[in-house]
Amino acid sequence: MRIGYLGLGRMGLNMVLRLVENGIEVVAWNRSPEPRNEAKKGGVKVAETVSELISKLETPRTIWLMLPAGDVVDEYIDQIAPQLEKGDLIIDGGNSFYKDALRRAEKLGKSGIHFMDIGVSGGPGGARSGASLMIGGDKADFERIKDVVVAAAAPDAYAHLGPVGAGHFAKMVHNGIEYGMMQAIAEGAAVLKKSQFNYDLAQVFELYNHRTVIESRLVGWTQEALAEDPNLSQISSKINHTGEGEWTIKTAKELGVEVPVIEKSFRVRAKSSEKSGSFRDKTVSAMRGKFGQHDVTKKK
Repeated sequence: MRIGYLGLGRMGLNMVLRLVENGIEVVAWNRSPEPRNEAKKGGVKVAETVSELISKLETPRTIWLMLPAGDVVDEYIDQIAPQLEKGDLIIDGGNSFYKDALRRAEKLGKSGIHFMDIGVSGGPGGARSGASLMIGGDKADFERIKDVVVAAAAPDAYAHLGPVGAGHFAKMVHNGIEYGMMQAIAEGAAVLKKSQFNYDLAQVFELYNHRTVIESRLVGWTQEALAEDPNLSQISSKINHTGEGEWTIKTAKELGVEVPVIEKSFRVRAKSSEKSGSFRDKTVSAMRGKFGQHDVTKKK
Protein backbone atom coordinates (compact mmCIF):
# COMPACT_ATOMS: atom_id res chain seq x y z
CA MET A 1 0.00 0.00 0.00
CA ARG A 2 1.23 3.51 -0.81
CA ILE A 3 0.18 6.61 1.13
CA GLY A 4 1.07 10.28 1.03
CA TYR A 5 2.30 11.91 4.24
CA LEU A 6 2.48 15.64 4.97
CA GLY A 7 4.46 16.80 7.99
CA LEU A 8 7.77 15.36 9.17
CA GLY A 9 8.14 16.85 12.62
CA ARG A 10 9.18 14.80 15.65
CA MET A 11 6.11 12.59 15.36
CA GLY A 12 5.78 12.48 11.58
CA LEU A 13 9.36 11.57 10.74
CA ASN A 14 9.41 8.73 13.25
CA MET A 15 6.08 7.40 12.05
CA VAL A 16 7.00 7.30 8.36
CA LEU A 17 10.22 5.47 9.17
CA ARG A 18 8.22 2.88 11.08
CA LEU A 19 5.66 2.57 8.29
CA VAL A 20 8.34 1.90 5.69
CA GLU A 21 10.01 -0.68 7.91
CA ASN A 22 6.64 -2.42 8.21
CA GLY A 23 5.96 -2.66 4.50
CA ILE A 24 4.02 0.54 3.75
CA GLU A 25 5.27 2.60 0.83
CA VAL A 26 5.28 6.27 1.81
CA VAL A 27 5.62 9.41 -0.30
CA ALA A 28 6.34 12.24 2.13
CA TRP A 29 6.63 16.00 2.01
CA ASN A 30 7.75 18.56 4.58
CA ARG A 31 8.16 22.30 4.20
CA SER A 32 11.80 22.30 5.40
CA PRO A 33 14.23 20.01 3.57
CA GLU A 34 16.17 18.54 6.50
CA PRO A 35 13.43 16.11 7.63
CA ARG A 36 12.83 15.15 4.00
CA ASN A 37 16.49 14.18 3.71
CA GLU A 38 16.31 12.16 6.93
CA ALA A 39 13.22 10.36 5.68
CA LYS A 40 14.87 9.61 2.35
CA LYS A 41 17.80 7.97 4.12
CA GLY A 42 15.29 5.66 5.81
CA GLY A 43 13.74 4.50 2.55
CA VAL A 44 10.87 6.97 2.36
CA LYS A 45 10.10 8.40 -1.06
CA VAL A 46 10.07 12.18 -0.82
CA ALA A 47 8.42 14.87 -2.91
CA GLU A 48 9.69 18.38 -3.43
CA THR A 49 6.19 19.84 -3.54
CA VAL A 50 2.72 18.90 -2.34
CA SER A 51 1.54 18.64 -5.95
CA GLU A 52 4.36 16.22 -6.73
CA LEU A 53 3.34 14.09 -3.76
CA ILE A 54 -0.24 13.89 -5.01
CA SER A 55 0.91 13.00 -8.52
CA LYS A 56 2.86 10.03 -7.18
CA LEU A 57 -0.23 8.43 -5.61
CA GLU A 58 -2.67 6.17 -7.42
CA THR A 59 -6.39 6.68 -6.95
CA PRO A 60 -8.08 6.26 -4.61
CA ARG A 61 -5.39 8.21 -2.78
CA THR A 62 -4.78 8.25 0.96
CA ILE A 63 -3.00 11.28 2.44
CA TRP A 64 -2.06 11.48 6.12
CA LEU A 65 -1.60 14.97 7.63
CA MET A 66 0.62 15.17 10.70
CA LEU A 67 0.47 18.91 11.33
CA PRO A 68 0.01 21.19 14.35
CA ALA A 69 -3.62 21.72 15.29
CA GLY A 70 -5.32 24.84 14.01
CA ASP A 71 -5.35 26.94 10.87
CA VAL A 72 -2.39 25.17 9.27
CA VAL A 73 -4.47 21.99 8.89
CA ASP A 74 -7.19 23.90 7.04
CA GLU A 75 -4.58 25.64 4.89
CA TYR A 76 -3.16 22.36 3.65
CA ILE A 77 -6.56 20.74 3.22
CA ASP A 78 -7.60 23.74 1.11
CA GLN A 79 -4.40 23.37 -0.89
CA ILE A 80 -4.67 19.66 -1.63
CA ALA A 81 -8.44 19.17 -1.90
CA PRO A 82 -8.77 20.74 -5.39
CA GLN A 83 -6.10 18.31 -6.63
CA LEU A 84 -7.90 15.24 -5.29
CA GLU A 85 -10.72 13.18 -6.75
CA LYS A 86 -13.93 11.67 -5.47
CA GLY A 87 -13.12 8.70 -3.23
CA ASP A 88 -9.72 10.00 -2.11
CA LEU A 89 -9.12 10.04 1.65
CA ILE A 90 -7.53 12.62 3.95
CA ILE A 91 -6.48 11.58 7.46
CA ASP A 92 -5.79 14.16 10.17
CA GLY A 93 -3.35 12.52 12.59
CA GLY A 94 -2.59 15.64 14.62
CA ASN A 95 -4.13 16.82 17.89
CA SER A 96 -7.04 18.68 16.32
CA PHE A 97 -10.24 19.62 18.15
CA TYR A 98 -12.96 17.10 17.39
CA LYS A 99 -15.41 19.79 16.20
CA ASP A 100 -12.84 20.81 13.59
CA ALA A 101 -12.81 17.19 12.38
CA LEU A 102 -16.60 17.28 11.99
CA ARG A 103 -16.43 20.56 10.09
CA ARG A 104 -13.65 19.37 7.78
CA ALA A 105 -15.40 16.09 7.03
CA GLU A 106 -18.59 17.89 6.10
CA LYS A 107 -16.78 20.34 3.82
CA LEU A 108 -14.74 17.65 2.05
CA GLY A 109 -17.74 15.37 1.75
CA LYS A 110 -19.40 17.85 -0.59
CA SER A 111 -16.67 17.01 -3.11
CA GLY A 112 -16.80 13.30 -2.42
CA ILE A 113 -13.49 13.34 -0.52
CA HIS A 114 -13.40 11.09 2.54
CA PHE A 115 -11.99 12.20 5.90
CA MET A 116 -10.79 10.41 9.03
CA ASP A 117 -9.41 11.62 12.36
CA ILE A 118 -6.77 9.63 14.22
CA GLY A 119 -5.57 10.61 17.68
CA VAL A 120 -1.99 9.47 18.16
CA SER A 121 -0.55 8.86 21.63
CA GLY A 122 2.90 7.78 22.72
CA GLY A 123 5.04 10.76 21.78
CA PRO A 124 7.89 10.65 19.27
CA GLY A 125 9.23 7.47 20.84
CA GLY A 126 5.89 5.78 20.36
CA ALA A 127 5.68 7.00 16.78
CA ARG A 128 8.97 5.20 16.14
CA SER A 129 8.39 2.01 18.14
CA GLY A 130 4.60 1.77 17.85
CA ALA A 131 1.95 4.30 18.82
CA SER A 132 -1.57 4.08 20.20
CA LEU A 133 -4.13 5.11 17.57
CA MET A 134 -7.64 6.34 18.39
CA ILE A 135 -9.56 6.26 15.12
CA GLY A 136 -12.67 8.04 13.93
CA GLY A 137 -14.29 7.70 10.52
CA ASP A 138 -16.39 5.51 8.31
CA LYS A 139 -15.97 1.79 8.95
CA ALA A 140 -15.20 1.13 5.28
CA ASP A 141 -12.46 3.75 5.34
CA PHE A 142 -10.99 2.13 8.44
CA GLU A 143 -10.85 -1.22 6.67
CA ARG A 144 -9.22 0.48 3.70
CA ILE A 145 -6.32 1.83 5.79
CA LYS A 146 -6.05 -1.04 8.26
CA ASP A 147 -2.66 -2.14 6.94
CA VAL A 148 -1.34 1.36 7.64
CA VAL A 149 -2.89 1.37 11.11
CA VAL A 150 -1.39 -2.01 12.01
CA ALA A 151 2.02 -0.89 10.73
CA ALA A 152 1.96 2.35 12.74
CA ALA A 153 0.56 0.99 16.00
CA ALA A 154 2.08 -1.03 18.80
CA PRO A 155 0.54 -4.52 19.09
CA ASP A 156 -3.20 -4.23 19.82
CA ALA A 157 -2.79 -0.46 20.33
CA TYR A 158 -5.46 0.75 17.94
CA ALA A 159 -9.23 0.84 17.73
CA HIS A 160 -11.88 2.20 15.39
CA LEU A 161 -13.98 4.07 17.94
CA GLY A 162 -16.81 5.42 15.81
CA PRO A 163 -17.65 7.99 13.13
CA VAL A 164 -15.64 11.08 12.26
CA GLY A 165 -14.72 13.03 15.38
CA ALA A 166 -14.62 9.99 17.68
CA GLY A 167 -10.85 9.62 17.37
CA HIS A 168 -9.96 13.19 18.21
CA PHE A 169 -12.59 13.32 20.96
CA ALA A 170 -11.04 10.27 22.63
CA LYS A 171 -7.54 11.75 22.28
CA MET A 172 -8.74 15.05 23.74
CA VAL A 173 -10.10 13.30 26.83
CA HIS A 174 -6.95 11.15 27.04
CA ASN A 175 -4.85 14.32 27.27
CA GLY A 176 -7.17 15.79 29.87
CA ILE A 177 -6.74 12.66 31.99
CA GLU A 178 -3.00 12.93 31.42
CA TYR A 179 -3.03 16.44 32.93
CA GLY A 180 -4.61 15.16 36.13
CA MET A 181 -2.33 12.14 36.45
CA MET A 182 0.80 14.18 35.90
CA GLN A 183 -0.31 16.76 38.42
CA ALA A 184 -0.94 14.14 41.11
CA ILE A 185 2.47 12.55 40.54
CA ALA A 186 4.18 15.95 40.69
CA GLU A 187 2.37 16.93 43.89
CA GLY A 188 3.41 13.66 45.51
CA ALA A 189 7.02 14.24 44.49
CA ALA A 190 6.94 17.73 46.00
CA VAL A 191 5.55 16.42 49.31
CA LEU A 192 8.22 13.70 49.45
CA LYS A 193 10.95 16.26 48.80
CA LYS A 194 9.72 18.55 51.61
CA SER A 195 9.49 15.74 54.16
CA GLN A 196 11.91 15.13 57.03
CA PHE A 197 13.27 11.91 55.53
CA ASN A 198 15.70 13.19 52.88
CA TYR A 199 14.47 10.65 50.36
CA ASP A 200 16.35 9.62 47.27
CA LEU A 201 13.38 10.47 45.09
CA ALA A 202 14.63 8.42 42.16
CA GLN A 203 14.72 5.39 44.47
CA VAL A 204 11.19 6.06 45.73
CA PHE A 205 9.80 6.39 42.22
CA GLU A 206 11.69 3.31 41.10
CA LEU A 207 9.93 1.45 43.90
CA TYR A 208 6.58 3.02 43.03
CA ASN A 209 6.96 1.61 39.55
CA HIS A 210 7.22 -2.02 40.67
CA ARG A 211 3.86 -3.64 41.36
CA THR A 212 2.24 -0.70 43.14
CA VAL A 213 -1.18 0.67 42.29
CA ILE A 214 0.36 3.77 40.65
CA GLU A 215 2.85 1.85 38.49
CA SER A 216 2.84 3.59 35.11
CA ARG A 217 4.88 5.03 32.29
CA LEU A 218 4.48 8.50 33.83
CA VAL A 219 5.96 7.29 37.11
CA GLY A 220 8.78 5.68 35.15
CA TRP A 221 9.54 8.89 33.29
CA THR A 222 9.52 10.79 36.60
CA GLN A 223 12.04 8.32 37.99
CA GLU A 224 14.29 8.77 34.96
CA ALA A 225 14.22 12.56 35.30
CA LEU A 226 14.98 12.43 39.03
CA ALA A 227 17.83 9.97 38.49
CA GLU A 228 19.39 12.34 35.96
CA ASP A 229 18.85 15.53 37.97
CA PRO A 230 17.64 14.94 41.58
CA ASN A 231 16.71 18.59 42.14
CA LEU A 232 15.49 19.13 38.57
CA SER A 233 17.78 22.15 38.59
CA GLN A 234 17.95 22.29 34.79
CA ILE A 235 14.20 21.93 34.29
CA SER A 236 11.85 24.86 33.80
CA SER A 237 9.04 25.47 36.28
CA LYS A 238 7.02 27.02 33.45
CA ILE A 239 4.75 24.23 32.17
CA ASN A 240 3.90 24.71 28.54
CA HIS A 241 0.68 23.18 27.33
CA THR A 242 -1.29 22.52 24.18
CA GLY A 243 -5.03 22.91 23.75
CA GLU A 244 -6.37 19.45 24.57
CA GLY A 245 -6.72 19.88 28.33
CA GLU A 246 -8.64 23.14 27.95
CA TRP A 247 -10.80 21.59 25.21
CA THR A 248 -11.65 18.73 27.57
CA ILE A 249 -12.77 21.17 30.26
CA LYS A 250 -14.92 23.22 27.87
CA THR A 251 -16.47 20.11 26.34
CA ALA A 252 -17.20 18.65 29.77
CA LYS A 253 -19.04 21.84 30.71
CA GLU A 254 -21.09 21.61 27.51
CA LEU A 255 -22.02 18.05 28.51
CA GLY A 256 -22.78 18.96 32.11
CA VAL A 257 -19.91 16.91 33.54
CA GLU A 258 -17.75 18.24 36.37
CA VAL A 259 -14.01 17.66 35.90
CA PRO A 260 -12.38 19.37 38.91
CA VAL A 261 -9.10 17.44 38.76
CA ILE A 262 -8.49 18.19 35.08
CA GLU A 263 -9.64 21.79 35.51
CA LYS A 264 -7.33 22.48 38.46
CA SER A 265 -4.44 20.76 36.73
CA PHE A 266 -4.90 23.02 33.71
CA ARG A 267 -5.01 26.10 35.95
CA VAL A 268 -1.69 25.09 37.52
CA ARG A 269 -0.14 24.94 34.06
CA ALA A 270 -1.63 28.25 33.02
CA LYS A 271 -0.34 29.99 36.18
CA SER A 272 3.10 28.36 36.22
CA SER A 273 6.13 30.58 35.70
CA GLU A 274 9.87 30.37 35.31
CA LYS A 275 10.31 32.64 38.33
CA SER A 276 8.50 30.36 40.79
CA GLY A 277 11.12 27.60 40.75
CA SER A 278 8.38 25.24 41.97
CA PHE A 279 9.68 21.68 42.28
CA ARG A 280 6.14 20.45 41.70
CA ASP A 281 5.88 22.31 38.42
CA LYS A 282 9.38 21.26 37.41
CA THR A 283 8.28 17.64 37.86
CA VAL A 284 5.39 18.10 35.42
CA SER A 285 7.76 19.75 32.93
CA ALA A 286 10.24 16.91 33.34
CA MET A 287 7.56 14.36 32.43
CA ARG A 288 6.63 16.39 29.36
CA GLY A 289 10.24 16.41 28.30
CA LYS A 290 10.52 12.65 28.69
CA PHE A 291 7.46 11.49 26.75
CA GLY A 292 7.11 14.31 24.24
CA GLN A 293 10.72 15.37 23.78
CA HIS A 294 9.56 18.92 24.47
CA ASP A 295 12.19 21.51 25.34
CA VAL A 296 11.71 21.88 29.10
CA THR A 297 15.12 23.24 30.02
CA LYS A 298 15.32 26.20 32.35
CA LYS A 299 15.63 29.43 30.41
CA LYS A 300 18.44 31.76 31.43
